[in-house]
Amino acid sequence: MAKQPKRAIKLFGTEVPEPKVKTLQAGALSAVLDNGALRYIKLGETEVLRAIAFLVRDENWGTFTPEISNLKIKQGKNDFRVSYDARCKDARRSLTYRAEISCGADGALRFDAVAFPESDFLTNRTGFIVLHPLTGVAGYPVEVEQVDKRKVKDKFPAIINPVQPFYGIRSLRHKVADGVFVTCRMEGDTFEMEDHRNWTDSSFKTYVRPLAEPWPYTLRKGVEIKQSVSLTFSGKLPRAKAAGRAKPVDITLGKAGGTLPAIGVAVPEGEADAAFASSSLIAQSGARHLVCEADGRRGGLSGALGVYQRLGKATNADVILEIILPGAQAPTTEFAPIAEAVKRNGLIPAAISVSPAMDLRGVLPGSKGPDGPTLAEIYRAARAAFPGVRIGGGTFAFFTELNRKRPPTDNLDFVTHTTCPIVHAADDVSVMETLEALPYVVQSAKAFINGKAYCIGPSSIPARLNPYGASTASNPNNGRVCLSDMDPRQRGLYGAAWTLGYVAALAGGGLSAITLGAATGPAGMIYRRTNYAQPYFDEAGAPSVYPLYHVVASLAAASGSKVIAAKSAAPGKVAALAVRGKSGATLWLANLTGETQTAKVSGFTGGAQLHVLDEGSFVAATRDAGYLNKGGKALKKVGSVALAPYAVARIAAV
Repeated sequence: MAKQPKRAIKLFGTEVPEPKVKTLQAGALSAVLDNGALRYIKLGETEVLRAIAFLVRDENWGTFTPEISNLKIKQGKNDFRVSYDARCKDARRSLTYRAEISCGADGALRFDAVAFPESDFLTNRTGFIVLHPLTGVAGYPVEVEQVDKRKVKDKFPAIINPVQPFYGIRSLRHKVADGVFVTCRMEGDTFEMEDHRNWTDSSFKTYVRPLAEPWPYTLRKGVEIKQSVSLTFSGKLPRAKAAGRAKPVDITLGKAGGTLPAIGVAVPEGEADAAFASSSLIAQSGARHLVCEADGRRGGLSGALGVYQRLGKATNADVILEIILPGAQAPTTEFAPIAEAVKRNGLIPAAISVSPAMDLRGVLPGSKGPDGPTLAEIYRAARAAFPGVRIGGGTFAFFTELNRKRPPTDNLDFVTHTTCPIVHAADDVSVMETLEALPYVVQSAKAFINGKAYCIGPSSIPARLNPYGASTASNPNNGRVCLSDMDPRQRGLYGAAWTLGYVAALAGGGLSAITLGAATGPAGMIYRRTNYAQPYFDEAGAPSVYPLYHVVASLAAASGSKVIAAKSAAPGKVAALAVRGKSGATLWLANLTGETQTAKVSGFTGGAQLHVLDEGSFVAATRDAGYLNKGGKALKKVGSVALAPYAVARIAAV
């Protein structure tokens, strides 16, 4: 019998802790100090900036975690000061920087950094980034002062901008409250802005060094770098208020409209045999479809296709073939052996989606991508190779690449892309914040896909690929690592809460299908032994499933049901999703935070059965794939529901 897992394993799949944070206060302005960065800079209750950080990135866009030393924090009655030293290094390079932060009672804040390369330092970006939040910002006016001192009045984008909204930035000024404006000034280099929602980050990012400049570039040993970011306010600032008690989160159910997309999972080529070994659990999950990878660049494709055929038959799920074309020859030539192998193995795909291999790589604005067949040629060839089969295109990479290389849709039945929440930040709060950007992604995609069916996925917390570097990042210590193809939180309650929040954010967007992670492997919902440690699961014995398995199974069963409007008064704290089925309403709630939340539900009539995935049910849920179909708590009336950290609740009418 395995030991009872520790709380951190239940929540996050790892005992590696996150850095401690400290809240700082200067009059009505507050900020959170997090491993050297300032986050959640607020004026009263209004978020002014999401973050100010001095970042050091490698040639693959990987972000160094700074080693902080000599940290000094002075919190005064109406002001604060912070200073520290930091080092970013690996086996090939080293850079140190000195940071000083100050803020007075008038809200005037300054963040200075002086960096000193201890060796020649190859980097794609080293310097400040500033994140503006979305609420009260997206679609609202901004005044941009440029490096030549010209001032331009404009708006933050409402629809996601595929390239940079603003170039040559020296400062940004926008309204934060009635009669109150904030100016963010950035000095030491030329800054420009990108629409971070492209990667599902919930912010607009202003960063140092224009992308039109060569990259990667080398910081020369001993050549000092100085930069600063400052905030100043105009108008009457609010008075500082003491923090109040946490309030319940109101969840209000409304009218039904639209349907829940079909819920499925992926089967990467390398997971084909493991997925087939778990076919009974996949079948039990009720996944409506399996997105099965067929990489034309690899040999031995026929073997995987045979497994997919047997897997589709064993699970009664539609097989959607995700074909990667090498792009070395004409599309008709490259499709021919794949189509022949599909036929030879008796596989009848419900649909195929196709992408040239070159589109798995990101092309930054201003850069020229590799030459190859056009998407129009590829889609026509797909039609000819697979007559009568639904054809999908777009990108197997992130929405960013779809937005920057919008596909011709004449020969497509559906458009697809994936997302990843750990592209730019991998801490617990930032990953959950990516859910806020998803409705913007849907709105933006539907503006240019010409009414075609819209599918998203396979998406999970781990990155399925890295379009911006040589490979995904390694994660040997079960940490929280940007662009890693293994993230331990996929195995914990955190992964279940994120998955529910993901579908809740997309459910009202009119999508046809959502594909969540994979059946097995690092992005999976079913445990298998791997070459990396999986605490608790490696000792628990098979079969076992991760908590998110139950979320996938519960949502898959509701695929096609009418979606009931479910409004959360604090969607960043509690996500809500509701549908109406034959037995009445079903409401799912997910606590997206590390604090206990109370959801106050209105609009749910009659009695219900409550099932909860939380720390108390973790062991039972991971050992029993049918856990949500057993037991539960009878509710005569649905009112307030207490949700432990990262808990998921299902409330089903009886």
